[in-house]
Amino acid sequence: MANAIEVNSVVKFYGTSPALRGLSFDVPEGGRYALLGPNGAGKTTTLRLLAGLMKPDGGTVRILGRDPAEDYEVKSYLGYLPEDATPYLALTVRENLEYIAALRGLDDSRDRAEKVMDLLGLRKYERYRVSALSRGNAQKLALALAIIHEPKVVLLDEPLNYLDIPTQEEVIALLSKMSSTFLVSTHIMSVAGRLTDHILMISNGRLIWQGTFDDLRKMANEEEPIESVVARMMRSAQPPQAT
Repeated sequence: MANAIEVNSVVKFYGTSPALRGLSFDVPEGGRYALLGPNGAGKTTTLRLLAGLMKPDGGTVRILGRDPAEDYEVKSYLGYLPEDATPYLALTVRENLEYIAALRGLDDSRDRAEKVMDLLGLRKYERYRVSALSRGNAQKLALALAIIHEPKVVLLDEPLNYLDIPTQEEVIALLSKMSSTFLVSTHIMSVAGRLTDHILMISNGRLIWQGTFDDLRKMANEEEPIESVVARMMRSAQPPQAT
């Protein structure tokens, strides 16, 4: 099976501070992978590189075999939801959706807008400006903007942020029906477990473990919750404190 996402020996600095230190992993086409790690592990940086918003200082990233920072066409196959995404505040929900659909060159922008509004329960807010929406509804709109073109590869950074429990269930159900390749960045184990079936665990800019949720459960001691296994692995991966 071909890989939809390839990250090979990637290094990224912010000034003199390393965010990624030789990170490598692949996600096969149709895979559903979680990028799991503590705050500051390099998850958001990885997604921004894959979305083509930045270039690595070393190594390569590929989406469907193409460089997302150099090949504009690959962006037509890519959907990206950044953490704390902010749609256009002065536009209405419908205007945001139709505008992004038009920018993506979709011929049926009105129909696409109506479809995602219905899927995400946004129809009753279609004439609301984004500035008047609750944070949860703004998050739903941001997700709708990321998937309106039915992308082959979907990158999601903390997609369930700000959503109440019923809405989380609706979003999980919607994403579960999609046949896209998914890479979901989160530091919350329950989110990873609901949206994905494989884990890429990173810490301090490096991959420290990868496998399935069943693999992870087998590593648990008797009656040890899976979250404790993850915490133990992350603690052991931390560099020693200077003395």
